[in-house]
Amino acid sequence: MLREEEFDVVVVGSGAAGMTAALTAAHHELSAVVIDGADVYGGSTARSGGGLWLPGPEAATYLKHVAGDEVPSARRDALLEHGPAVLAFVCKHTPLEFARVPGYPDYHPEAPGGLAEGRTLEPRPLDVRLIADEIDTLAPPYRAAPNQMAVTAVDYRWLSLGLRHPRSALTAVKLAAGRFRGRRLTMGQALAAGLRAGLRAAGVPVRLGTPMTGLHVEDGRVTGVDSAEVRFRARRGVVLASGGFDHNEPMRREHQGLGNAWTVGAAGNTGAGIEAGHRLGAALDLMDEAWWGPSLPLTGGPYFCLAERNLPGSLIVDGTGRRFVNEAAPYVDVVHAMLGRTGSGRHLPCWLVTDRSYRDRYLFAGRAPRAPLPRRWFDAGIAHRADTLDELAGRIEVPVAALRETVERFNGFAARGRDDDFGRGDSAYDRYYGDPRQRPNPCLGPLRRAPFLAFSLVPGDLGTKGGLRTDERARVLRADDTPIPGLYAAGNASASVMGRGYAGAGATLGPAMTFGYLAALDLAA
Repeated sequence: MLREEEFDVVVVGSGAAGMTAALTAAHHELSAVVIDGADVYGGSTARSGGGLWLPGPEAATYLKHVAGDEVPSARRDALLEHGPAVLAFVCKHTPLEFARVPGYPDYHPEAPGGLAEGRTLEPRPLDVRLIADEIDTLAPPYRAAPNQMAVTAVDYRWLSLGLRHPRSALTAVKLAAGRFRGRRLTMGQALAAGLRAGLRAAGVPVRLGTPMTGLHVEDGRVTGVDSAEVRFRARRGVVLASGGFDHNEPMRREHQGLGNAWTVGAAGNTGAGIEAGHRLGAALDLMDEAWWGPSLPLTGGPYFCLAERNLPGSLIVDGTGRRFVNEAAPYVDVVHAMLGRTGSGRHLPCWLVTDRSYRDRYLFAGRAPRAPLPRRWFDAGIAHRADTLDELAGRIEVPVAALRETVERFNGFAARGRDDDFGRGDSAYDRYYGDPRQRPNPCLGPLRRAPFLAFSLVPGDLGTKGGLRTDERARVLRADDTPIPGLYAAGNASASVMGRGYAGAGATLGPAMTFGYLAALDLAA
């Protein structure tokens, strides 16, 4: 017999979507609880860059272009109408403050309504003392900064340039000096910790190590959540914010034809909420999609490549030894090309090819310029080194003549500053992570100096993108678009409002928080 506890609202998942939903419920005089199967709070939010894409209605044309007609206009409009209010609400009821990431473009800034200066916000560094008694239960970051330095998204841009730009050294000095001011949290760590501080101030309990075993239904209405020992009854309703199905191997095989080895999503993202809703008749959308990104399949876990592809002196080839994509394009678009979803066929396996100049100049997968690469990368076949391009082609088993011709053609583009094949560097987004000292195109540089290197690239992801179908109030819908009474979903447990596109940095977390907020408003009403 399960012990029972009763609240107005039960939220499953302690990422940004779930904590925002619970915080909103609490400030609308509803009792709320957050449960999470993990022993730490924050989920994939704590592992993320923490950026938020939360524009107002002025972004309607752009969002329609990115998301397409597959996403109902009512959902797109709800995001744009309420996003700014979510930001104001969180700033009022948590210690969080946000700053615009200067110069960070929308991912498609040249599209109708896109902005080259971007709309992305990130949390300001958060003093760890505000959450000191719960810092041990904050989910760890995806990649920890050395010596607990407080690295922001702006800092990362300059650090990636390694030895190439004076601002890189100045950024490193600033970060080192910042350690003497006490430990501060940044990016997704700051966002998750700030929301948790808001919940604590509002008196909302967070029950960790409490996995959901099922949804409780009475007379066709969802009235609670079952765990191993407790039935959490919900007088108003349940919000599923339990993440995607990143680490559910059978679901990923069924819907995507890929396993789960290359995701960097939180380990607790097993699709439990999606499966529970589907068992009640909920429709599923976008299950073949994810927040994709080309990744290095390193022995210690995948490394999500962000700036590495934009920097000059690198290119990507497939098994034919030819380029097939603008390497500096938004990461989802690159993997769509790798998986053959752009109409040119599948391009796996594929390799990121660089030369000595690239390694002497830039940060690579967290490794400093000129620093030796781990021997285990070469032993595992993740990395290959050769004194000539012909030798490198043999090592990665691509046609020798094709690789040589590809590099020669690319070097000609670099000299002219114009990529005639794929337009690399034409977009403001491409150039954001480029090298401003590389002329005439910050994304294009030749590959000439031995040794040459090739790194295996795989279709990794930040988490899955498909899930329960929801409406503009975050209500979970059946196939006929009627809502399941008492059931709501937000974040990666729901199908994304971005459709198959990606508007800009923070277009995962911004909508997640907005629809968590809207779910709570509907429950309060």
